[in-house]
Amino acid sequence: MYVASALMLRDGDRSRLEALVRMTSAPSGLVQRARIVLLAADGAANTEIAELLGSSRPTVLKWRSRYAESGIEALGDLPRAGRPGTVDEVTVLVATLADDGRPPARLGVTHWSSRLLGAELGLAYSTIAKIWRKWGIQPHRVETFKFSTDPELEPKIRDIVGLYLAPPEKAVVVCVDEKTQIQALDRTAPILPLRPGLPERQTHDYKRNGTTSLFAALEVATGRISADACYQRHTNKEFLTFLKQVAKAHPRVKLHVIADNYATHKHPNVTAWLAKNPRITLHFTPTSCSWLNMVEIFFGIITRQAIRRGTFESVPDLKAAIRAFIDGYNDRCKPFTWTKSADQILEKIKRK
Repeated sequence: MYVASALMLRDGDRSRLEALVRMTSAPSGLVQRARIVLLAADGAANTEIAELLGSSRPTVLKWRSRYAESGIEALGDLPRAGRPGTVDEVTVLVATLADDGRPPARLGVTHWSSRLLGAELGLAYSTIAKIWRKWGIQPHRVETFKFSTDPELEPKIRDIVGLYLAPPEKAVVVCVDEKTQIQALDRTAPILPLRPGLPERQTHDYKRNGTTSLFAALEVATGRISADACYQRHTNKEFLTFLKQVAKAHPRVKLHVIADNYATHKHPNVTAWLAKNPRITLHFTPTSCSWLNMVEIFFGIITRQAIRRGTFESVPDLKAAIRAFIDGYNDRCKPFTWTKSADQILEKIKRK
């Protein structure tokens, strides 16, 4: 039986085809054709490719032949009846995704702009931008991520997410953490108040009047800050003092406390106290996974609404502002709702 030889790819086409396959916004037909070409380049037989992709052998032969004759551009749809299009969108797409989206080294830039790619292809930048919007390509954006090296990553995620989605009966779950080095900043000139047509204005320069650290415990079921304290330091001594405050706020119940892997949380003094108070259990988030701790959401809220735009002449002024915000916050708070299961989180981590 005749078996077709591996299809030879042109220079640089493999990375472009693989990028097309990964694109969630690319037309399904174009993605299918890119997969056919990649499998053919890997030496797969035409019948095997058809079975793997749920296609037919004539279709595989068609697109394999098209690529062999004219390259990636031939994978696009042929012109239809009516007024012909003036721009080959596949050409723009391929140029954008070449070399994992990196422009040629001679340009000295890290990513494409519509004007830069338009100049390279001899097209208007508005045309490039329109095609990018249509296919969901955003070269100007970049997302960051961090891998956790915690050997107990999966069991810790399942433990904490389980507490959020199905907390134990007759028990309280709280999230604790410290927001360290909060600065008491005093602006060098009075703030100009909000006016019609003008936002509130303040000077960009300031005077530093010291720092404090906020310890907070968020009750998962209600969203309330059930305990809080401000300390100048954040050693195991301060954490243990705060932990006792949390325990006092929730007496005579099983208490599950979610905290991060900060060394002071595992200090022998803390461990010894927990051994004497078996109703309290500490659950630690995995390394580099502080986003699992719901109290971080509250820290973002207090930063935006009370600290960042505040003016404080001293650390006591800063502490008073924090205390006032927490009192007001507890009057209007609502519980945060955790929506992702442990399986969904772990699957996303694996994809990354």
